[in-house]
Amino acid sequence: MTSERKVTVIPPKPKHMYRVAIYCRVSSRSQEQLASLSTQASHLARLAAAKPGWRIVDVYLDVKPGSYATDRSEFQRLIADCRAGQIDIIITKSISRFGRNTVETLSAINEMRAKGVEIVFELEEISTNDSASQMYISIIEGVAQEENLIRSENIRLGIKHKVENGTACIFNRRCYGYTNDESGGLCINDIEADVVRSIFDMYLEGRSIIGIKRELERQGIISPTGNSIWCKRSIENILVNEKYTGDALVFKTYCEGFPQTKRKSNKDMKHDQFISISNNPVIVSKDIFEAAQEEKRQRSNIIASETGTQRKPTRYCSRNIKLQNSLLCETTTGK
Repeated sequence: MTSERKVTVIPPKPKHMYRVAIYCRVSSRSQEQLASLSTQASHLARLAAAKPGWRIVDVYLDVKPGSYATDRSEFQRLIADCRAGQIDIIITKSISRFGRNTVETLSAINEMRAKGVEIVFELEEISTNDSASQMYISIIEGVAQEENLIRSENIRLGIKHKVENGTACIFNRRCYGYTNDESGGLCINDIEADVVRSIFDMYLEGRSIIGIKRELERQGIISPTGNSIWCKRSIENILVNEKYTGDALVFKTYCEGFPQTKRKSNKDMKHDQFISISNNPVIVSKDIFEAAQEEKRQRSNIIASETGTQRKPTRYCSRNIKLQNSLLCETTTGK
């Protein structure tokens, strides 16, 4: 009697090795999301390693919302490598992980197909090499974008509701001059607060933004971004931030539509704004703050009228202010 034979399949050696890229994405840096990112990458790496003829050449990890491809640096690097002919196959968890903007995602898929790069969506079990998959991908992508729109709108309404009842953390968002205490409230950073007061004083003394920038750099004061070089915009933002008076105004900017556009100023009050009075400790008195705003209006070279806006024939110059002060001093002293 012969013993039972054990037969093992020996697969043929692949004639061609495919260069495989793994793409994973999550929307935020929360602990849960980062754990999901690690799980995605490990799972897809195991799947790719089990495929005969597949060789993983790189892993691309994005921690960004999928609304805009241009905001995802790793996605852009992936596309660039595909254009350079370095990748044959992309494997990703799902169509929604690849992107949530229908137009951009389908455009990227079509470009990859034209370059002969196959995209495998593991969850949906479809490949872009399948001619019947294009319509299916379009439907799934459209549904994913609509779900993202609803989720985004719900988040907006939730934030607005918390703002209205005064429980939103957005009122205590830290800015230069403040830090957050253990409970999340704002408290004064004494060193930065002195710089803020100095900026207001120099501005009201007649110094220009460039002049203030040079003086801060001369003194070796570090900017809000931690650099030795100050940005003009940082100084301008400090001079118009009402939070230094103790009040916190929110919804100064807004985004419209979906996917969201770049943020726009809400100066024209197209949307509601909310202010929390005596929200945090005071760094600059309201009198000084209002004086700075009036100074800003005086220096502006834009004149508003019923017929529109026009520019003044001359611009503000701190040298002229110094000359005027010098002449005034000579007149009062009788020199």
